[in-house]
This record gives sequence, structure tokens and C-alpha cells, in this order.
Amino acid sequence: MNVTGSLLEVRDLRLEFNTRRGKALVLGGVDFELRAGETLCVVGESGCGKSMTALALLRLIPTPPGRISGGRILFHGEDLLGASTQRMRDVRGNRISMIFQEPMTSLNPVLTVGDQIGESLRLHAGLDARAAHARAVEMLQQVGIPAPERRVAEYPHQFSGGMRQRVMIAMALACRPDILIADEPTTALDVTVQAQIFDLLRDLQREKGTAILLITHDMGAVAEMADRVIVMYAGRVVEQGTTDQVLERPGHPYTKGLIDCLPELGSSALAGEGGRTELAEIPGVVPSIWELGNGCAFRERCSRAMTRCAEAVPPMFRLEGSGHAAACWLHVEQGEV
Repeated sequence: MNVTGSLLEVRDLRLEFNTRRGKALVLGGVDFELRAGETLCVVGESGCGKSMTALALLRLIPTPPGRISGGRILFHGEDLLGASTQRMRDVRGNRISMIFQEPMTSLNPVLTVGDQIGESLRLHAGLDARAAHARAVEMLQQVGIPAPERRVAEYPHQFSGGMRQRVMIAMALACRPDILIADEPTTALDVTVQAQIFDLLRDLQREKGTAILLITHDMGAVAEMADRVIVMYAGRVVEQGTTDQVLERPGHPYTKGLIDCLPELGSSALAGEGGRTELAEIPGVVPSIWELGNGCAFRERCSRAMTRCAEAVPPMFRLEGSGHAAACWLHVEQGEV
């Protein structure tokens, strides 16, 4: 893929929420960059901060109780954290678009899909009603919805789950954004439809050159879609690198655990009775915000934890290969990123 430069740079992004127990740090200094024309996968278990990161990028965090307490979000060099409300309205849906997890709750049930696609075109592209309608039909055709001239006048409940997700993609791409954020875009879809959605995203990316930030908990999707990967755990990035680096030479025990949970990617599935395979698992659960302490958040679930892991949060250490880094004290002899 032709990657020409950074579109988005996220530096030390911090997000906190006010709760009855006090301030809760949800994102503890997230760093990554998204380059033109690439797919960057953000991977991790539920509750690790993936979706919160996406909402923070578009400044969609409810305030209060949430507050972005630090960092920078540089889009084409412009810090979006300092942008006005009007400027963010211009960016959302136009320069940066997002596909949310559940299309049935994201689509308006009382408006036709054509009206919903056309709304962003009228707002951002200045099209009149007729031109917006024609463009909506074109977008439905591009995302593979049959009979788009008829279906553009239908309502969300008249579409299947996979077709509703295609409508969401059509809405997100209508204004030809520079960046598409896809938050678990194949949740609750069967395997065949998932493959179709991924094929569609790849085809549209090739045609339009859109950079994709794909949020997922599925390492199989990472292997299929990603150019580069960042792994998140408990609100922090714990590993980053190219897809081959992360999947073939994982530098963090958590990343290795995620990979080993999939028999087609992992190496530690055990043969059970009758030759069946038993999937490996990561013991325990992601700790709550109040249980993180001063050290590595993964230490209680890690078979290689050391005394040092409970004493301080590890920085990112450079690993073999350009751009590959992991936040683990096992690499203390390596240089910090």
C-alpha cells in the first residue's frame, strides 16, 4: 500500500471521568500515528479504552463527566483539542468519519437511508436536495446494495444487519473523508457478512485512498486487514508495530496471549481428547480503573511478572525492527522510544 505521510498524530492523550469515587483516568497517555492510505488496527479486550480513544479523537466525549485532561490530537498538523466547536462540526463526518458498533442504534429509524446519507452531503458538500439524493443512490451502489434507486427511499428496519452496516459505510464515505474510524464494524454479523464488509472496506480504500482506523478485539481481523497494529490494555498502548512484527514476534505478554487465543494464529493450543484442540486463554479480567496501582496493569494476569512490574509503569522499549515497541520490563535492556 502506498503510504505517503502522517494524517493523524496522537500524543500523550489523557482522558478522565469524574465519578462518585473521584477522578478516574480512562486513557493514560495514548500515543500513535495514522498514515495516509493505511489501515491501523487498535486491538484489545473490552474495556481497554479502544472506543474511548475513537470518541476522544472526534471530541465526542460527554463533558461532564468526561474531560480530555492532556495531550495533542494533530490532524494535518492542526491540534483538534484547540479547535472551536464549529471547526469540529466541519471535521466530523467530512474530513474524519466514523462507523459505530451497532448500526440500528446509530441510524435514525424515522428517516429514510437516503435522507440520512444526504444530510451530511447537504451540510458539508453544499449539495441541494436533488444532487444529495443522486449522490446517496451512487453511494449505496458503491457499497454493494442492490436496487439502490428503490432502497434509497427505505427505512433502516427494512435492511438486514449486514445491509445496515453497508448503509453506515456509505454515510461515512459520502464526503470522501481523509480518515475512516471503524469501531467494531462487524460486531454481531455472521462470518460470511464480516468477510464481505472487510472486502468492501479494502476496495473502497484502494479507490479513494482513505486511511482506516479499525478498532477491534479480533486478532483474526487484525491479520486480515491491518498494515500496522497498536495493542491497548487498561487505557494504555502496550505494543505497536507492523502487522508482521506484532503477530510473528509479539513483544508484550498480553499481545502473545491474544494471539494464542486463536488456534489459526497462536502456537499454544493444546491437543485434547480425540485430537480436539483446547484454546489457550488469558487468566483473569481487565482490572478496573481503581485497581491499577502504580505498576504494569497486566501484572496480575502475567505469568512472567517480576517485582519491578508492581513498582512502576513500564515505558515503551524499542524492539527489533523499525517502529516495533512494547511497554514491558522484560525489554529493559533495550532503548526507550
